Amino acid sequence: MDSDLIPKPFIPASASLREFTPRAVIVGTFLGMIFGASSLYLVLKVGLTVSASIPVAVISITLFRLWEKLGGRDATILEHNITQSAGSAGESLAFGVGVTMPAILILGFDLELFRVALVAVLGGLLGILMMIPLRRALIVQEHGKLKYPEGTACAEVLKAGACDESRAVAERGVHAASPPGGESTSKRPEGRAPEGLSARTIFAGFGLGLAYKTAMIALKGWKEVPEKIFGAPLKSGSVGVEVSPELLGVGYIIGPRIGCIMAAGGVLSYLLLIPLIKFFGEGLAAALPPGTVAISQMSAGQVRSAYILYIGAGAVTAGGLISLVRSLPTIWRGLKAGVADFSRGRSAGRPGPQQSRTESAPENFHAASDADPLRAGTARAPSLRTDRDLSMKFVALGIAVLIAAMLLARPLHINPLAAVLVVVFGFLFVTVSSRLCGEIGSSSNPISGMTIATLLLTCLIFLLVGWTGGDSYVTALSVGGIVCVAAANGGNTSQDLKTGFLVGATPRAQQVAILIGAAASALALGPILLGLNQSATVYVPAEKIAPGLIAPANEIGASEKLRGPQSATDANSYRVWHQADPAGGAAKKFLVDDSGRAVWFVDPGINGTQTRRPDGTEVRKLEAPKAVLVSYIIRGILDRKLPWSLVLFGVMIAVTLELAGVSSLAFAVGVYLPLATSAPIFIGGMIRWLVDHRERTNPRNAKLTEAELAAGSDKSPGVLMASGYIAGGAIAGIIIAIMASAFAKKDAALGKWAEAHNPFFAGPHADWLSLLPFVALCALLLFVARRRT
Repeated sequence: MDSDLIPKPFIPASASLREFTPRAVIVGTFLGMIFGASSLYLVLKVGLTVSASIPVAVISITLFRLWEKLGGRDATILEHNITQSAGSAGESLAFGVGVTMPAILILGFDLELFRVALVAVLGGLLGILMMIPLRRALIVQEHGKLKYPEGTACAEVLKAGACDESRAVAERGVHAASPPGGESTSKRPEGRAPEGLSARTIFAGFGLGLAYKTAMIALKGWKEVPEKIFGAPLKSGSVGVEVSPELLGVGYIIGPRIGCIMAAGGVLSYLLLIPLIKFFGEGLAAALPPGTVAISQMSAGQVRSAYILYIGAGAVTAGGLISLVRSLPTIWRGLKAGVADFSRGRSAGRPGPQQSRTESAPENFHAASDADPLRAGTARAPSLRTDRDLSMKFVALGIAVLIAAMLLARPLHINPLAAVLVVVFGFLFVTVSSRLCGEIGSSSNPISGMTIATLLLTCLIFLLVGWTGGDSYVTALSVGGIVCVAAANGGNTSQDLKTGFLVGATPRAQQVAILIGAAASALALGPILLGLNQSATVYVPAEKIAPGLIAPANEIGASEKLRGPQSATDANSYRVWHQADPAGGAAKKFLVDDSGRAVWFVDPGINGTQTRRPDGTEVRKLEAPKAVLVSYIIRGILDRKLPWSLVLFGVMIAVTLELAGVSSLAFAVGVYLPLATSAPIFIGGMIRWLVDHRERTNPRNAKLTEAELAAGSDKSPGVLMASGYIAGGAIAGIIIAIMASAFAKKDAALGKWAEAHNPFFAGPHADWLSLLPFVALCALLLFVARRRT
């Protein structure tokens, strides 16, 4: 590339500044686990996440500045960069885990902690290692082409919040790089961060989100989902809104366009498809497959479960594949560049003979980098601090160790062919993900499409070789899960490395920090996922589900006891039986006695349908929309047992939208999700539109480009407040869900009291009264967002 386009980093390559310190890594790892947990909760609810880099960076700046006021030492900009690098890894891992691992329940297997941890760790580390040899080509060589919007915005946040020590070093670098007797061509560091750039906004949002969610759910303060169900002529149509802070925050961050498209998908399902199915099916006396009861006897929720979910799954699959097809030119370019850069990185990683002389002179930094640091096979190999990666030997050895671990890990059922598929698809989609993050940003990165493509190709290969048994489900899911996590984390790593490139970080230190943060977050996600599932698991007497059901003797598995609050009513041990759905839907888990008679139906907390325990205690299920899609793809190809007519209806919806110029993937997710879930996302997007419209019409911003306005909006107080809403609401949801078992009796008693005495929670006026706290939450977000820095 043109040497003039290579930017001068904020901290010169010759500078010696604290960077990879224990405190930076520990704080980043802890924040990564927090944001990873909240992101996992979001994936299970709505199938998407938001970037955590900027919130982690702002929290790091404020925490260390507070530590300085208490007598400690403030962190340098490079330490903050290490913190945000380690802290942002949890979000991408959570997406991969939440999209794939819950599918194991739907396929008829138990959710095992070791299996979840293996997929998260192996996929996360593989994505980072595969990204390392691509750094010079994607981050440096194509700096002017690949913008990496989140990484660039995060770098601006770090620069704005840099301490005096960091600014002094940067100032010396500016003077050292200036020509004798002339002015520097580099922009001088500005003053300290404005007061608005503070984690106080995030902490305030976190506290409000936590308190709001606790008051609503734990204390039964008001109804969680106010709704209106219509009669004829729109019979069974309904509108509702889940008044939760985390979904409102998600809507604000993803913006009005995606929020509107998702809500439109929900409108199609709840105000057209469900009433349409009821209209044409009312006269049918018998059940219409895959439904099990007559449509005339179905509620709106039952119609959705029996028919709409398959239509939504078809639309999401088609939308994901269409987004991937659009990226084929980038995939091809990325594949060629990736293969070339592996060899280029191997040569560039060898120290050159002029290393010591290059590092000794500050002014040589720009001369050396401008001379083309990517040249391979020359005597002058890159040797600057800002161009040191982990060695290719480390990368190759690490990948080899990960492959060996896959083959040896029995819960994954990975064989040599599956391991080859992981490596091939992993390298392909890590490269593609990294490039797409550079072009369109992490929020628009079609990881879902890459996962769908991986699963489709893997299952087709398995079908060709005759692998269609139960273990093949697990093998295909393991391949898809590892590749999904690797692609998501590869894209996230590229954003972090872009931030480091702009602030003058040492890539090797940053890469080690990301590896540590990813490993810690991966180990934390498994227990959280299992805890969320178990906390909302309901044991229903089998006689109510399938009277007289007897399990085949050859399909009965290991022994198991009831868990959670219902274990107090039955301490007996039973055998496990997973009953497959002949229509291709979710498998059902039963606990049977020694004779094979079904005693309990086990309804999981993730993608379950039973919302009340036998004692009347209410539980909150998690939809896991994309995990359901993953299970449908695996079973649909390997067993060919799906209601293909409904799936193809969804495919045609996606095709119609694409022909009309509308992004089908976001719309398809809206078709699949409840309208009540999409509604707060839509409202958050509308608040963002109001704020951004005000900024665009402000005379002081008349000279700013659209890109500059968008960059300012992405790091505004509104985004920070929304990030706090997300983290606070999601963490509260996780804690309440996991602790519900321990306080089941108190929760049930409080629920009964609220139903009898709290008009905000139950009664004729609860639906509109419960909107009042949500309106206040929205108004506060709007007020904070309008206070632009």
